[in-house]
Amino acid sequence: MKGQCVSVIRRARDAAAKAFETPFLSFLVLIFILPAAAGAAPKKGYVNPLGMEFVFIPAGTFTMGSPPDEKNRSPSETPHPVQISASFYMMATEVTLEQWWTINGKRWFGRRKGPPDMPVTKVSWYDCAKFVNRLNELYPGTYRLPTEAQWEYACRAGTTTAFAWGDGVTCDQAMFANDASKAPACVASVRDRGLDPDRPAPVKQYAPNAWGLFDMHGNVWEWCQDWYGEYPENAVKDPQGPESGPGKIRRGGSFFGPAHLCRCANRAYAHPASRLKTTGFRLVWSPDGKKVRYTEHPLRDRDDEPDGP
Repeated sequence: MKGQCVSVIRRARDAAAKAFETPFLSFLVLIFILPAAAGAAPKKGYVNPLGMEFVFIPAGTFTMGSPPDEKNRSPSETPHPVQISASFYMMATEVTLEQWWTINGKRWFGRRKGPPDMPVTKVSWYDCAKFVNRLNELYPGTYRLPTEAQWEYACRAGTTTAFAWGDGVTCDQAMFANDASKAPACVASVRDRGLDPDRPAPVKQYAPNAWGLFDMHGNVWEWCQDWYGEYPENAVKDPQGPESGPGKIRRGGSFFGPAHLCRCANRAYAHPASRLKTTGFRLVWSPDGKKVRYTEHPLRDRDDEPDGP
């Protein structure tokens, strides 16, 4: 790699010498052209050895939560300024069955069947923790679940509306209300797309948000790192959530529920040992940072626990 960079720099230097004969212009070329040739621009994406695609998310500030007049909002969505002080990489999609099988083997999947590009579901927070720990043992960089603040920041992609594209959502924009018995509003649309009712869609079936992230609205709920807790009213920097709570945060809504559960600000939680048919996860990655091992072992298993609020 070092030799390639040196070669690029030499070619740029030689081209500059031929193009500019005055010392001053050559000096400008050295300042502005050579750093770019050496790869100084930040990387905008990353694909790991498993084929997981990660999108570059820039640092910034946003208002987390929802305004008082947002339709179907919850009182728990107290709006407050949040600073995300460091850029990070977030998976473009949910973790898929194929990626899960590669790390854990198919023996874990007596009831988790489907095409390889289907998001994995019926995984507890502790199951996700074990997956993350294994990735950190096998591959470079640092993997973890997103914080709730990182998740909402990435979902909004610079917007302030209920959804990343506006204040409403249609069946053509996201996978939701695909339950034929309880929430059938989008079942016909799902069938028109060649997809099955009563289940999530394979990844990348709906358009991504402005930052290139798919299915941040609907498809499957996504586990976050944080325990559920009340929001502050003041500005905060890189919030990590409380030290304990009634459950772990889930975000994004799912194929099973109505549209308002898919809003950017909507919050839900569940016991971290719950394995829910509506819930999967996606990860964040950084090229460096301390690898912190997650707790993998629940106190007891809680299959199909009801969703928290």
